[in-house]
Amino acid sequence: MSQFVQKFSQDAIVGEPEVVEDRPTVRALAAHPAWLRLKAAVESFRALQAEDGSVPDQADHATATTHLATILPAIAELAPFFPHDASFLQAVRRDFQRWADEGFGIPDFLDSLNEFQPQQHRVDGLGHLVVFPMYTQNGSSSRLLEAVLVEVIWPDFIAELESGDHNNALFVALRFVDFTPGYDTNSAVLFPETVAMREIPTFTWGAIFQDREAARYRRVVRAAAAITKLDLPEDAAAMLDDQELTERVFVMWDIIHDRSHMRGDLPFDPFMIKQRMPFFLYSLEELRCDLTAFRESVRLQRELDARPDAELSDADRAIRDHARLVQYAVVFDRIFRFAITGSRVRNYDGLGGQLLFAWMHQHDVLHWTDTRLTIDWPAVPDVIIALSDQINELYWRSIDRPKSAHWLAAYEMLTRTLTPHPASAWARGLPAETLAGPPKGYTDAVLDDEFPLSMFYEALNKKMATVIASTAGITGSSSVEDVAA
Repeated sequence: MSQFVQKFSQDAIVGEPEVVEDRPTVRALAAHPAWLRLKAAVESFRALQAEDGSVPDQADHATATTHLATILPAIAELAPFFPHDASFLQAVRRDFQRWADEGFGIPDFLDSLNEFQPQQHRVDGLGHLVVFPMYTQNGSSSRLLEAVLVEVIWPDFIAELESGDHNNALFVALRFVDFTPGYDTNSAVLFPETVAMREIPTFTWGAIFQDREAARYRRVVRAAAAITKLDLPEDAAAMLDDQELTERVFVMWDIIHDRSHMRGDLPFDPFMIKQRMPFFLYSLEELRCDLTAFRESVRLQRELDARPDAELSDADRAIRDHARLVQYAVVFDRIFRFAITGSRVRNYDGLGGQLLFAWMHQHDVLHWTDTRLTIDWPAVPDVIIALSDQINELYWRSIDRPKSAHWLAAYEMLTRTLTPHPASAWARGLPAETLAGPPKGYTDAVLDDEFPLSMFYEALNKKMATVIASTAGITGSSSVEDVAA
């Protein structure tokens, strides 16, 4: 934890105890009149905006100005509850005023975005008020105005983990408190690149809503286990009844996953350039990072299990116990939710889930027998680490290969486990003119659903579709009980 955060925590608790006692929690602020006015005005303002965030109709400018007359005082009234965000909340009011003065064209909130630095305040339970014109990943593609109340999730053992071998200074773990419609969706991230701005700065943070990830995990896995008659291990079953425990598990998973994208023996830049390439390359990159989190959790659990319990600190015990649960989370979220969530159009997360399921089945640790799913848990870690090794070997060799040869090798690796579509040009062998041509030809030849769902997943999808659809907009405070499929 940075010196700034330590100083902030100390000053907030020791220097101003009367302020701390009087100041409501961010959860209590969800009922504050200023927040309710702000939220309502933002929702009304959104109706005036075009896809690029502008208010194009001159006839709507008076109404937009009226809404700003509610939004700006509401932000000012709430700002004292967020002293750590004072410079941001001042800057965002200036950005709003400049936007209005310039006629509500395409919004530019770069100045206030640069002032919002949540990674400097990773204090468990700390709140933020976030107001930006932005799109929401897996939510809305339009840069509409959003207002969000959030709470930081940063337990002591995560701070200990992050201060050691798993440092990730850009990572912020959040819990929803309240939000406007762009987040009443499947979006579970708050990324600076989604904000409307005039230029792209160097990004210094990225946030994930672990309460949403945990809540949809609990609902989906509970339903899938019932449908497949899977007997869950006792500690895995306990997660389904404990939202806060599952949130902490997802924080541990995500902090390791996130830092893995640019670490290891990689192709020059496997993911971050956003270059156009066959979608299965994105599948392998996301799965590689998940499997890195899995194998690191196995390593941590085994190392800490080997030490006498009396020698372990409280943080060590928490890391050990959560490391075991991360392994369940990676497996179940991948095979039960990822594989059948979203459309079949270049669904790279879905493909990663299909690959993990098939790999476990073909390596005899997952069984579908007598219409019952069983998993040989003691053998699972080494089998999944073997898949991680295979992807890492592909990456290690990529630096000595042309791009097209790397793509072909990745496809060949996938087809050793998954069956491609019968009409696949890649499976038949790309024609010479494609092989000799530019990368675009390779990518164009990939089918939208290059690796269709297996018969198992087709059947499971029919039973789980309603459950998965019901997780849109879910939060940690939502009910995660079974939903009739």
